[in-house]
Amino acid sequence: MQIDFHHAVTYVLSRLAGFSETDSEIISYSSQYVDDATVHGVVRFTNDAMYTRTSSAHRILDLHNTSDIENNMVWVPFHFLPGNGGFKAGIEPKGGFINKLVCTPDSFVAQDMLATCIADRDKPYALHRLGVTIHVLADTFSHQGFAGIVHKINAVTELDYDGETKTHSFFKDFFDKIKSSFVDKVIPLGHCAAFACPDLPYLKWRYTNELNQNIVRNNPSIFNVAVQRIFESLIKYKNNDAESVINERISYKDFKQIKSNILSFTNENGSVRHQQWIDSISRGEFSFGQENISYIPKGEGSWKYLALNSESEKDNCRYEYSPSFLSSNWKMFHDALQKHRFEVIHDILPKYGICVS
Repeated sequence: MQIDFHHAVTYVLSRLAGFSETDSEIISYSSQYVDDATVHGVVRFTNDAMYTRTSSAHRILDLHNTSDIENNMVWVPFHFLPGNGGFKAGIEPKGGFINKLVCTPDSFVAQDMLATCIADRDKPYALHRLGVTIHVLADTFSHQGFAGIVHKINAVTELDYDGETKTHSFFKDFFDKIKSSFVDKVIPLGHCAAFACPDLPYLKWRYTNELNQNIVRNNPSIFNVAVQRIFESLIKYKNNDAESVINERISYKDFKQIKSNILSFTNENGSVRHQQWIDSISRGEFSFGQENISYIPKGEGSWKYLALNSESEKDNCRYEYSPSFLSSNWKMFHDALQKHRFEVIHDILPKYGICVS
């Protein structure tokens, strides 16, 4: 999914689930920032204090994407959560280990992820971790059928949308022109070969997978199911009960508006659709009334800038330390990333016989 869903829709669902404006802003900013936290390493301060931050994404044309270790540390826990074939722990899907890694919507793995998030409700970074969890849960719907590693299982030999057929060879030929030496290592990563099709809320499309199966995808229907599941997850978090059965539903009026926005906001540019959602919220088209939201990923006003009072990434850069850094949203977001990744890779996935550490 893209910024329109990860930020704006997550904000809407947080407010509808009863979170305050302030808490909803933290949850939705954290959800989107998973896609924008692309730098890792040590942050050093002038008083010799240090903090190690974590990256939760790489840009597609990044050499890190050709590294199995980097894929396991970034794409697997944050974007392509392994689904174990949709089975509970202890049950093996057919097709070997790779089929355990394929993303499955709202899998038992995803439910375990939510439970560990809820168990952290008392932590200073609790809402930030909730945002990270909601991001990953949302992606289990849009990224279903793909795995967060470089493997032929992600092959898309034929792609149909907008009345046209696109093929893998078209994508490869384009990069051959610029003599890219690592495109063939990146194309089988996740849904690269399917372009942005899985992430466009309004799109109906089809493709042929590695098993020569014709897969038909109705994104509006998939996204609508994701909306309801995310809403239920947010209610479970508020109730502090991961096992509860949620009977509460999004109101008819609010759900109708969400579905309408998904179908009518059809620009391919996620930032354009994001602004349309922001405008819809500011017009008071949801039951919580008129509210103004924004998202600043970097530069003045961003979480990072507010925490470090700088955006510099120069070698040997040292930032002025402030005691407020420890309670900054940026620091707590990175705390949440580290806790999420550790528990997914070292606690949850091993229960399903999945080792990617």
